[in-house]
Amino acid sequence: MSDLSRTFGREAVAPEERERRIRRVFDTVAPRYDLMNDLMSLGIHRLWKRAFARMAAPRAGEVIVDLAGGTGDVARLMAAPDRTVVVCDPSTRMMAAGRARRLAHVAWVAGAGEALPFRDATLDALTIAFGIRNATDMRAALAEIRRVLKPGGRFLCLEFSRAAAPVRPFYDLFSLTLIPRLGALVARAPEAYTYLVESIRRFPDQETMKRLIEEAGFADVRYRNFSFGIACVHAGLKPRG
Repeated sequence: MSDLSRTFGREAVAPEERERRIRRVFDTVAPRYDLMNDLMSLGIHRLWKRAFARMAAPRAGEVIVDLAGGTGDVARLMAAPDRTVVVCDPSTRMMAAGRARRLAHVAWVAGAGEALPFRDATLDALTIAFGIRNATDMRAALAEIRRVLKPGGRFLCLEFSRAAAPVRPFYDLFSLTLIPRLGALVARAPEAYTYLVESIRRFPDQETMKRLIEEAGFADVRYRNFSFGIACVHAGLKPRG
């Protein structure tokens, strides 16, 4: 049995147990999470996140939640004194690592995507970067996101996706061999990074993800690939009617 199977198992597990296991992964890697992201992506994730934050188009007076926002690296790109930007994450250790940076104009609240701690129709925008694939029930999370957005509210999701055919063999080799080794060496958590790689490989491709978002009731759903489809932003609106 592989390390991944021992940690997460390939057998069916209750959503509550899967949530505990995923949270344990992120609690384990929290102190070195940002460093690992730099190493795994050769720093490119920072360019993706800057573009993602620009696409979110934060405006004065808005309330914006960055779900699964972890250490706040996306939230800080959207934060300003004339708006409310909130990191919402189930891992208090991840948020503690972010709070230690004393990010200006960023608030923090514990919460999971399947049961968001916000009232109906109160958010102008909700973003999530590299977090929705860890939801125990993606459809439930999408329904919750739609619930908390105002009519016309913006939803943007940055996630790893299906790389273009010419680069796919090289990307697969890199992700399956080097990333778990980096996890062992730098984060001292090889099982955690084996899980992260497997979760990327299981994630829906661009068109499938677009359909899931549309089925959740979002309108004007579109996507934009980054780095030949290695990452992708999906965006949609909560209908006004």
